[in-house]
Amino acid sequence: MIQLLFLVLFAEGIVALLLMVKIGPLRELVMKGLDQVKMGKGPATVKTIAGTMSVILLSSVTSILKIQNKGAKLGTMTPMDQVLWRTHLLETSLMGFSLFLGFLIDRMHHYLQKLNRLRGNAGASKEEFEKLQKERAQLKEKEEQASKEIKLLQEQISTLSQDLKKLKLEAEEKDKKVETAEAHVVSLQKQAADLLLEYDRLLEDNQNLQTQALGFRG
Repeated sequence: MIQLLFLVLFAEGIVALLLMVKIGPLRELVMKGLDQVKMGKGPATVKTIAGTMSVILLSSVTSILKIQNKGAKLGTMTPMDQVLWRTHLLETSLMGFSLFLGFLIDRMHHYLQKLNRLRGNAGASKEEFEKLQKERAQLKEKEEQASKEIKLLQEQISTLSQDLKKLKLEAEEKDKKVETAEAHVVSLQKQAADLLLEYDRLLEDNQNLQTQALGFRG
């Protein structure tokens, strides 16, 4: 019994050490092994073993108390009682320490699982943060590109506005020239009409003079 308890304590000590100190891939192997133990009927089996050890522990404590009470009544303990007392005390110490190490291993396994999940979430959050930063940089580049395009369009609009103003001024000047030319044409037409009237008058005077000249000859 005592040799078995020493073996259990040794195994639990190694498991606890590997959980506390990361030595290559051994911690991951121990974690996977504990995960397998906690699956299916594993928890029930562990609880049964722990319950049995607790009962044996209480029995050993009871035996120790009985031996002490017997020795107190007799004033001394017989060599057999002393051997039994020391044996029960050693078994009790080993079982108590074994139960304590089992509880410690269970808690360490639980918190390491939480730590691994937190690290996984932190890694995912970091990747998401980097993705958001990348998208933000892309949006900033697009914004700068759009700003450049807007400035270019504004410059083009400004140039077109200036060209439109020039065209309007040229059109107004041409309209003025057309109006001036039309006025000049109207003036020339009036002068031509006056000249035609004067020409008709002169022709009439010339005919009158020719008629008078013929009259004098006759």
